[in-house]
Amino acid sequence: MNWDWDKLQEKRERQQRQRPAFPESRQDEREEYDDDREERRNRRSPFGGDPRGGLPKLPKWQLPNGLLIGGGVLVVLAVWLLSGIYIVNPGEEGVVLRFGKYDRTVGPGPHYALPAPIEKVYKPQVSRVLRSEVGYRSPGESRTYQKGQVRPIPAEASMLTGDENIVNVQFSVQYRIADPVAYLFNIYEPDMLVRSAAEAAMREVIGNSLIDAALTDGKLQIQADTTSLLQQILDRYDAGLQVIAVQLQDVHPPDEVRDAFKDVASAREDKIRIINEAEAYRNELLPRARGEAAAIGNKADAYRATRIQNAEGEAARFTALSAEHARAPKVMEHRLYYETLEELLKNAREKVLLDGKSPERILPYLPLSGLKPTPAAGTTEKR
Repeated sequence: MNWDWDKLQEKRERQQRQRPAFPESRQDEREEYDDDREERRNRRSPFGGDPRGGLPKLPKWQLPNGLLIGGGVLVVLAVWLLSGIYIVNPGEEGVVLRFGKYDRTVGPGPHYALPAPIEKVYKPQVSRVLRSEVGYRSPGESRTYQKGQVRPIPAEASMLTGDENIVNVQFSVQYRIADPVAYLFNIYEPDMLVRSAAEAAMREVIGNSLIDAALTDGKLQIQADTTSLLQQILDRYDAGLQVIAVQLQDVHPPDEVRDAFKDVASAREDKIRIINEAEAYRNELLPRARGEAAAIGNKADAYRATRIQNAEGEAARFTALSAEHARAPKVMEHRLYYETLEELLKNAREKVLLDGKSPERILPYLPLSGLKPTPAAGTTEKR
């Protein structure tokens, strides 16, 4: 801006002439007049100082209000930008929304998201095992089943079996978050959803089972069927949840008929005990009988093999002798005769041989005193 200093000087001289003249005795009034004039001039200028375009007169330590406001805006902007830093802990997953719409999923560690209201971060714990109770409520935060201390919920526990008997079923469901996006945005009140779905699944499985199976040896199968059916229901809801286990805590008949069921259970236990004893006796007797039968069979097989081999040997021997007899009949007959005599006389103590016609002329003498008496049938010989 170009200034006409001559005109400015003339204007100031005109103002000096227009100012009333005060005598020396009224010097105080003159100073008061100048102060009022300066105050009016400052009121006309928003920044103080000379209203005719001059720069404001400020102390050296004071800054303009515009610089202070700008600095404050920069600080607020920096704090706003830094607020987008966040950390996802181990066992969590970060789900980031941009203007309320799903944008991305991040894993554990430090991350940055545009500050609110542009982006928003949810951090569900995907590794934590959650628990829902059906038919009872555990006291406090322990969430552990302690019979006698839990608060039963008859409306949830009472169920009808396949053989039209009423039974009270108390069980728990363990599950975890499998899909954090579906868990956050597809369902509302997850614990209530799991409890209702688990109750429906258990009622269906119990309705297809007999009361004996529910009270005794069918619990494992009921738990497995309920787990599978509950997972199918949650998948249809796209809940993003994975069922880990369904555990039966207590299965008992209503209090009004509990004594009768105890008697039935006792009789069933006696039946099982007797069956087990019979099975044990059978398992002990049958192997022994099988062993004896196998021994007898082995002996018979051995005797049969021996007789067959002896017969085959005798037949082969007879065949060989027959062939030799055909070649030399007289020689063979004498040989057989001598072998027979040898077989008959091999145990005799004394032998007397008479050759030729001697037996016709000599009376045979038999020393009866040297012979031992033959024992009678049914008696044993004394030595």
